[in-house]
Amino acid sequence: MGQDNGRTVSIHVTHGGEYLGPVGPFEVDGAWWSAAAPVVERVSQELGVPVLVLRLAEVAAGGGGRGGHVVYHVEALERPAGLVPRQAGADTVALLGPAERRAGWATPPGLRAALAWAERTLHRAGRPAAGPVEQVRTWNLSGLFRYRTATGVDAWLKAVNPAFNAAEGEAIALLGSVDPTLVPPVLGADPVHGLLLLDHVPGEDCWSPSAEEVADVVPRLVAAQAALAADGRAAAAGLRDRTPRTLIAQVDALLDRLERAAEWVGTSSERPAGAGPGAPGTSLTAEEIAAARVLAGRLPALVEELAACGLPETLVHGDFHPGNWRSDGSRSVVVDYADSCFGHPALDGLRPRQYVSEERWTQLVDVWARAWREHAPGSDPERALRLVEPLYHLAYAVRYQEFLDHIETSERPYHEEDPENEIRAALAWTGTATGTGTGTGAAAEDTARA
Repeated sequence: MGQDNGRTVSIHVTHGGEYLGPVGPFEVDGAWWSAAAPVVERVSQELGVPVLVLRLAEVAAGGGGRGGHVVYHVEALERPAGLVPRQAGADTVALLGPAERRAGWATPPGLRAALAWAERTLHRAGRPAAGPVEQVRTWNLSGLFRYRTATGVDAWLKAVNPAFNAAEGEAIALLGSVDPTLVPPVLGADPVHGLLLLDHVPGEDCWSPSAEEVADVVPRLVAAQAALAADGRAAAAGLRDRTPRTLIAQVDALLDRLERAAEWVGTSSERPAGAGPGAPGTSLTAEEIAAARVLAGRLPALVEELAACGLPETLVHGDFHPGNWRSDGSRSVVVDYADSCFGHPALDGLRPRQYVSEERWTQLVDVWARAWREHAPGSDPERALRLVEPLYHLAYAVRYQEFLDHIETSERPYHEEDPENEIRAALAWTGTATGTGTGTGAAAEDTARA
């Protein structure tokens, strides 16, 4: 099996706090490390009992979240026949033992509590589960589980870390108050524990959106964002602040950390003061850090130029790529609000670009800009899209560092060096990486003028 299509997997099995030994290695379909379903299916068949993946414990080779050899910690929900508890070796104890910042759904008690909450919530909603839970995805940012219910309509449990993710139920309610058809129906939410139970949304994810899907979903999001900005509810909702002016300080703080981390690697084996629990990677060179400082110094003027484009700050989805749109052919729904925040809507406008063809991107820009000119007469949405490019990458650098600050060490391969790579993308766009300040394209020219 090629690594583009699958991965090699080894398992450590526990049950009720007892170690039952290793299983594998074996190959499974699906290269993505987060895809839990094929692992659950294979191990459940081998052990004869239902199991769930708790977490990625170790990975070798592969990259970008896929391929290679992946070691998982799996919890058996029932005791497998023929397996008896055994003494785990020191390396296994270290691999499976408690860890700082471990996600709740990555521990047996936390996972069982989340499933129990979902099943109680389904029962209260008159939608009792009609079978065992099906695990779809588990990784450092979330766990996703499907329930077949007695009504014949599926329900979905999503678990996230509330320390660095939005309260999705609240963001959905806010957007849904303007356009209920744009968001998934919420069956229950426990924001304190990062749990959300959603009704099934029919259709398919729009990874390759049609012209009709773009024309449907983009103007509806813009209309809802404009309405929430106009009545002030987005500003008052307590969303995470990712407005351009706030982002300036967040970028400065991240660059401080990157610089301290680089000095630490060069001079000492001790973690630098203020580096934080998930210290940034150290892949940026001194020249890149210096160039990023130059770019950061330009941000205040750039932010003023962006504000002059006339688009209001509002609720921002935060990850508005077409894989988070679902369509049944007649209407599209936007899902996954863990990254939602209060910010500039051009961050959402730019997000689909790397996921769509050039033809579809040209259409999307036109649809998005026309919608904003309708709701914000006199605005210049096209220029806003050009100007926001470096801020877009820097916002993602800050966001990826939030991921790294709140996930355990074994889960860092999913996002290692993502902050640095986003900073490089911002530098490449503005031309500051080479010190020329010339950049590429109209956005770089606008940035240089600012």
